[in-house]
Amino acid sequence: MNSALRLACASAALALVATGGVTAQGLIPSDFFNAPIDPASPSAIEANTLTFDNASNVILASGDVVLKRGGYTLTGQNLVYDRNSDNVHFTGAVTIRDPSGNLTETTDLEVTGGMKQAFLEAMTITTYDGARITADSTDYDEALETLLVNATYAPCGECIDAKGRRIGWSMKAKRVISNSEDGSLYLDQPSLAILGIPVAWLPFLWLPDTSEDALSRVPKPTYSFTEKTGHTLAFTSTVYSTRWSDVILTPTLMSRQGLLLGGEWVQRFEGGSFRIKGSGLYQRDQGAFTFSEAKRDWRGALQTSGSFQPVEDWTVGMSYTAFTDAAYLPDYTRTDDKSSVNEIYATNLTENTYIDARVQRFTLLGDVTQASQGQQGQTLPTVRFDHIEDLAPGLGRIEVSGKLLGVRRDLDSTTTVGPASTPYTFGYAGSKQHASLQAGWQNQYIGGGGFVFTPYVGARADMAYYDGSSAIGPGPTSLFNATPIAAMDVRFPMAASDGRTVHLVEPIAQLVYRGSSTTAVGITNDDAQSFVFDDTNLFSYNRFSGSDRQETGLRANLGGRYQVNFADNNYLELIAGQSFQLAGANAFGAADPAQTAVGGGLDATASYAVLGAYGAFEPGIRLGGKLQIDTVEPSIARGGFGGSFAQDGYSASVDYNYLAANPAAGVVNDQHEIGGSVGVPIADYWTIKAASYWDLQANRWYKVSGGVQYDDGYLLMALDGTRTNGVANDTTVTATFAIKAPAGLNLGYSGAFAPGQ
Repeated sequence: MNSALRLACASAALALVATGGVTAQGLIPSDFFNAPIDPASPSAIEANTLTFDNASNVILASGDVVLKRGGYTLTGQNLVYDRNSDNVHFTGAVTIRDPSGNLTETTDLEVTGGMKQAFLEAMTITTYDGARITADSTDYDEALETLLVNATYAPCGECIDAKGRRIGWSMKAKRVISNSEDGSLYLDQPSLAILGIPVAWLPFLWLPDTSEDALSRVPKPTYSFTEKTGHTLAFTSTVYSTRWSDVILTPTLMSRQGLLLGGEWVQRFEGGSFRIKGSGLYQRDQGAFTFSEAKRDWRGALQTSGSFQPVEDWTVGMSYTAFTDAAYLPDYTRTDDKSSVNEIYATNLTENTYIDARVQRFTLLGDVTQASQGQQGQTLPTVRFDHIEDLAPGLGRIEVSGKLLGVRRDLDSTTTVGPASTPYTFGYAGSKQHASLQAGWQNQYIGGGGFVFTPYVGARADMAYYDGSSAIGPGPTSLFNATPIAAMDVRFPMAASDGRTVHLVEPIAQLVYRGSSTTAVGITNDDAQSFVFDDTNLFSYNRFSGSDRQETGLRANLGGRYQVNFADNNYLELIAGQSFQLAGANAFGAADPAQTAVGGGLDATASYAVLGAYGAFEPGIRLGGKLQIDTVEPSIARGGFGGSFAQDGYSASVDYNYLAANPAAGVVNDQHEIGGSVGVPIADYWTIKAASYWDLQANRWYKVSGGVQYDDGYLLMALDGTRTNGVANDTTVTATFAIKAPAGLNLGYSGAFAPGQ
């Protein structure tokens, strides 16, 4: 025991002698505070908070501080470690208990010797999110670095659940350096334990923090199976890692195709980063593939991307992918994307302005020959501009938007659909440039009786040129078009409440005038080919998805919305309405080589009626559906319904979609599809899942899947299998493994102590 502690105990004993007026032999036991401290005995520290004051170089443990070693227990409210003087002392009232249970009290106790060593060498930090860090020794330097020796990090604290079972994961390291300035962690000789079992070791590892994004970089094996590659085992390992750089290797062993080597270099710098990723292999079994360009000895790909901020509010970047053949990346599960984009871009984003400029080349992925890639467009360039300017209060706002689209194709992109070989042209060979600019003013007025009026007045200008290189397209063509625009939106919201339930009924009427009869303002339609009329665009002034097409004439949109909010956050919302062409050319009835909007419900004077319904109800039930109704027949032209349930680990979902035959677009049969999934907990943390999707029209399933998953909140493990039944049947099995953290960790400033382990 240190001299200060013995002095305090002796003073307390003398006080007892003086007060009682009898001899010391009668009051002081022979073992009173005489038991020696074993230097090898375990130590422990508990406290509510740990604070490091860099300016004064003082570490303060406060709130129910308990310091234990060798049977001695010191308790108090504040324990101060002054690193300048290397002094450790309690301030305020202190209680001391010896191994025999003798108890004394004092104030302002200096801690030295073995008890001081207990404070410095047995710290266990429990963070605000429940994570726990233990270490044999700890030091704090002037650069705000925390050094822990023989440290353990566990996001789940003790990693023992209420039933005494091991959960989650932990990581041990010979040495951990935590930089409080940037929140990064450097681990020397880290090892990973899953459910208390060591499974992996590395010479070193650097993490920017302990968020889930950073923890995803921890090396882990992955397993999968496909019919083309066989059983696959991949090992992801970070072989070099600093605050600025990562070098990651991913060797992959495949039972059917051999060894695939993959590597990635990530370089970070102030204001940005870039990455270079490559992979390749010598194929052992080319017969696994039917695609001609996949039947080669060597296959591989190189992918690069990067972005940085040269000035405030601006981001510039690029991406580029090169490969031996377009099927390599999906064949070897390097990506699920259907295409890749090589591009250079610059983006500006402020509170009122958005600018985006890109040069792009699109490449299809899959069984696509190099010769047919010329059908894909290149944007040279595409520039978009949007700006909103709020005027003085009561005067409304000005909206300005513009777009410049340049498209280049080497080949015509065409196909035919259905028994009648209905032609579709998605793009013409040659070059096209299209510039559009729109400006408008709108304001909102609340009239008597609660009516809400929102007028809009604006104009759009389009200039376009196509060089006529295609043998099947229009010849060289130029266009200039000006379109005045005026619109009025009128609503009458009515609300009622009984104190728990709130009802909102809102009739809506719109009148929209676009003073032009030209809908194909881009000459060729390259960016406005997607179109579905439903409740989401019922009250839109222009429903085309891109700038190459626009609405024309005078149109009225009529409908309304009903919403009810129940207690406990349950709700129901209904949106319904119809659109009417009152005058001028109907843009949705105009011929389009891409068959855009053909049979879409807006080509007649009175459109299809549309309905959307959405709701959420306890316990864990969500419902939603859409309908498109031909009011002339009457019949359902398009419909969809979905529902889901999730509670106490149980989950279920169902989705149904219907599309009526559309002979004008080449679709001669109705289409019905239904899909469902279910998840059932079979034990704590364990869930089995299954899903299936069925083509009701063809009376066959086209996809079925199932799997089992373990998830305790800190550790996720899953095994899933999928079988597709289509043009090319395929079976895929994947194993998923992920470690998770509840929140980021920042050592060195504050935390809480818990008993040492």
